[in-house]
Amino acid sequence: MNSANLPRWATAFVLPLLNLLSALVVAGFVIYLLGENPLESLQILLNAALFNAEGFGYTLFYASTFIFTGLSVSVAMQAGLFNIGSEGQMYLGGLGLTVVVLAFDASLPAFILIPLAIIGSALFGAGWAFLPGYLQAKRGSHIVVTTIMFNFIAASLMNYLIIAFLIPAGQQNTASRVFAESAWLPKLNSALPFLGETPLNISFILAIIALVIYGIAIWRSAWGYQLRAAGLNQHAAHYAGVSITKTIVVAMLISGALAGIASINSVMGSTHYLGLNFPAGAGFIGIAIALMGRQHPVGIFLSSILFGALIQGGFDLSLEKPNIPTETFIFIQGLIILFCGAMENLYAPALAKLFQRKEA
Repeated sequence: MNSANLPRWATAFVLPLLNLLSALVVAGFVIYLLGENPLESLQILLNAALFNAEGFGYTLFYASTFIFTGLSVSVAMQAGLFNIGSEGQMYLGGLGLTVVVLAFDASLPAFILIPLAIIGSALFGAGWAFLPGYLQAKRGSHIVVTTIMFNFIAASLMNYLIIAFLIPAGQQNTASRVFAESAWLPKLNSALPFLGETPLNISFILAIIALVIYGIAIWRSAWGYQLRAAGLNQHAAHYAGVSITKTIVVAMLISGALAGIASINSVMGSTHYLGLNFPAGAGFIGIAIALMGRQHPVGIFLSSILFGALIQGGFDLSLEKPNIPTETFIFIQGLIILFCGAMENLYAPALAKLFQRKEA
């Protein structure tokens, strides 16, 4: 018995919830070993991330990036590909938008410059994902190996480019110059003043739009049907007339473009310059979001909110509870990946038996 024996709502909601609770139980045990009360710690985390208006604004800010990286991984998964390279593709997306901004922020108005920068981020991200997709489609090179290696190449390349070409003369910070205000993403403070002074910006709205487009494209279009068919069974899809090579390459291009767009939230919406290591693991968190959200738009959104809350609440919790280091929340993220990925069907047999008894 496995998840195939379960109703769709059970595999989409009950199993991820049980896996999340399992990860939190293990995390609670670790917090207990650190000498703190797990329930009190959870209360502090929730209050800081969800029940405090300004904290909730920061949660949504982090979630904006995670939605794009989660979508990036999900699109590839629909084609049967495990894209671990969203981190590097996001890095290159930041370079793409920076090239556009540095070239035109003194001459173009915001309503032209911002869309051009977003296009630049998408093109650079897609370009970085193209070669792994091509190698998978044409040479059979494993996508996991090539994409994770491209992460290291991207980090080294960006380190060189920023230090060699982008640091202004006399500046000590390893970053580009600050963008002109015409390249800053508009914040949502004016529309949502109760959230306080947070960096939440229109990238959150763009992320919601991307979720809707993703849902329609995957489940309501011929292309989405071909993509899912190739992901489920390449031989059957090929027999039905689907070009597997084209499907893989296009899926990776879209996946890379989404990862590239993820860079706009932090680079154009918060720091307003390109700095070293700005992805901060968001590409890898996208893997957990895609797994936990079961590649569904609603699941991706809720998972992104969860990880945004872990980031925001974790900061406040580590301040109030010095015994709990910030690295604890990287550990919790790893637990969620473990339970929602490698052990995603841990509770499926028991649930299947339960449903069988109910039907009997």
